[in-house]
Amino acid sequence: MSKLVWLVTSLLAFATVAAPRSKSKRPADSDVASTIIAMERAALNRSDKGDADGFLEISDPGVVYFDPSLEEPIYGLEALRAYYHKGFGSEQASGEMIHPKVQVMGDVAVLTFNYISKRQPSQRITRWNTTEVYRRTRDGWRIIHTHWSFLKPSLVQPQ
Repeated sequence: MSKLVWLVTSLLAFATVAAPRSKSKRPADSDVASTIIAMERAALNRSDKGDADGFLEISDPGVVYFDPSLEEPIYGLEALRAYYHKGFGSEQASGEMIHPKVQVMGDVAVLTFNYISKRQPSQRITRWNTTEVYRRTRDGWRIIHTHWSFLKPSLVQPQ
C-alpha cells in the first residue's frame, strides 16, 4: 500500500512539474489600454477636423450613442452615421484628452476621460465627460456604447 501511495504521489508531482504552463494569448491590460486610447485619440483628431468617419470606423454595428443634444439615444451604426454626417460643421477644433482610464474586463473595456475642445475660429471651449465601452471582436476593439456629457452641465431650474 505504501508503494502505491508513493507511486501516485510521485506521478502527481511529476505531472505538476512537467505539465506545460498555459500562456495567455491575450495582451496585458496595459497593452489593451494603450491600444484603445490610441484608437480614440486618432478618432478624436479626425473628428476635430470635421471627419466623423474615424469614430464610425471603430464602432460596432450595434453601437448605442448618447449626447446632451439628444432627447433619446441613437441605436445602431447606420443611425449614428446619419447623425454624424448631418451634424458635423465646418468649424474645426483642437482638443485635449485628460485623465484617460481604461478598465478591462475580459472582452470588454471601458474608457473614461475628460475632453477639452477648442473651436476655431470662434475660440469656443467645450468641456466634456466621456465614456466609451469597447468590445473585443474578431476585427479588433469596437465601440459598443458612447456617452458624452458636459463637464459642468447647466441645470434646469424648476419653474
